[in-house]
Amino acid sequence: MTKPPWSSDWAWSVPLTAITLGIHVVTNLGIALLLVRVLSLIERRNPRRVLASLLVAATVGCVGGSLMALHGIEAALWAGAYLLLGAVATAADAMLYSTGSITARGASGLELQPHWKLMGALEAVNGLLLFGISTDFLVSVFTEARSLLSRLRSRPPVR
Repeated sequence: MTKPPWSSDWAWSVPLTAITLGIHVVTNLGIALLLVRVLSLIERRNPRRVLASLLVAATVGCVGGSLMALHGIEAALWAGAYLLLGAVATAADAMLYSTGSITARGASGLELQPHWKLMGALEAVNGLLLFGISTDFLVSVFTEARSLLSRLRSRPPVR
């Protein structure tokens, strides 16, 4: 078997990066639109402070859980590519390798076939971009949640 050129790594990694970034941005926009509705509903209901804090905490927790699931789906896309290319032997190894690579942890002990190693490094670059977007999004969510709680505190208490 002849070794594919390094351009094969790029030919697979660039579209996968574009796809995962697209999925990530569209999903974050969807979550943001839903979040605006949820937070405005909480504000309109004007709940007591403790209940408002619990509702906001639950909302932020749901956002965090959604982002975690999203990162898992994106790692699974890369894992599927590794399997399709024969870069790893099993689905479990592909997912373990991909999760380690996309988080830039890389301590799984697994290695890709030698001619696909650059693809693993490019997945790590993709993961850094995705986690950066998620971090920024969570900071925005916390900022908006804090602002909402501040607005609710300035209102007269509900009796």
